[in-house]
Amino acid sequence: MSVGKIPFLQAVNGSTVMLPCTYASCIGIQDLYFNWQFNDNGTMQKVCDSLKVNEGVEPHVDIYRERVEFIGKNINNNVSILLWNITFEDGGQYTCFGRNPKEKGRNGSAIFHLIVVDELRVVDNRLTILIASVVGGAIASIMFFIWMKTFVIFVLSKLEERKKECLVSSSGIDNTENGLSGSKADSKPTPKKK
Repeated sequence: MSVGKIPFLQAVNGSTVMLPCTYASCIGIQDLYFNWQFNDNGTMQKVCDSLKVNEGVEPHVDIYRERVEFIGKNINNNVSILLWNITFEDGGQYTCFGRNPKEKGRNGSAIFHLIVVDELRVVDNRLTILIASVVGGAIASIMFFIWMKTFVIFVLSKLEERKKECLVSSSGIDNTENGLSGSKADSKPTPKKK
């Protein structure tokens, strides 16, 4: 049995809410017994129950509390219920229970918490937005600094390479043209006198 990823709900007094529950079975179901129970100060009160003969048959559900409707049909193994016009007394812990004889009578259950309030609070997230903006700006600044540093190092290395190329090529030209020792001008043999 599963009540989903978020096992609680905050709802306004007088509203209608759905309490979700689904069952799962690898080998299918046969005579699946399921029920919903409400924990009333330590005493478990049955909300509804039923026997689901197999997956293709919609169950007949017996309901034991006012303002409760079974809405789980045969779609996606759904055994959810709807609570109409909730009151503060409806708030608390609900348990969705199931037993499948085909799985050797294995039991499963899931707990859902209903919180009934006068009004839903509006969350002021200006501080969160401010913090996210400052952190985002700081990260962007650091990334920009790293990019600029990398770019400057790249440009300086290219300039250094060009300087070296210029020095090497100009020193070779000077040696050849000026006839310095070790240059191409000295490598010619001197003519013999007769």
